Amino acid sequence: MREFVTKRLYQDVEGTCTGRYGYIVAVIAILEIQMGKIIPGHGSAEFEVKYSAILFKPFKNEVIDASVHTVSKVGFFASAGPLEIFISRAFIPAEMEFNPNSNPPSYQSEEVKVEKGTLVRVKISGTRIDATQIFAIGTIKEDYLGVIE
Repeated sequence: MREFVTKRLYQDVEGTCTGRYGYIVAVIAILEIQMGKIIPGHGSAEFEVKYSAILFKPFKNEVIDASVHTVSKVGFFASAGPLEIFISRAFIPAEMEFNPNSNPPSYQSEEVKVEKGTLVRVKISGTRIDATQIFAIGTIKEDYLGVIE
C-alpha cells in the first residue's frame, strides 16, 4: 500500500501549482504516511502524507533568465520553466523597435535582437497568483537586464 500511495503522490503533485507555495517542481522525500481513512459510501481510502519538495515561487523584483516564445507589437512573452512572463512595450528600452517585417517578428536595436528563442534576463515587476497558475509581468528596461549573449 505504501508503494501505491508514494507513486500516486508523485503523479498527482509534481508539476502542479498551488497558490500558497507556488510550483511543485519535485518531491524530494516522503516524511510520513498516516493510516488511511475509508471514505463512507465511496469505497476509497484517503491518506494524509507529509513530504518535502523543491518549489518555485517567483517574487516581485526577482531577476530570472527566461526564453522568449512569442513577440508582438505590444510586447513579448517569455518562459522561465513553468512561469509565463509578459514584458510590455513600456518595459522594453526605447532604442529597441518592433520590426513586424522580420521573420520571425522581433524587437531590435543596433546591437541586440529579441525574437523567438532569445534568452533574456528579466526583473519581475509583479505577479498574479491563481489557484493553479502564476502569471508575471517583467521589465528589461534596467541595467544588466535584457538579451543574454
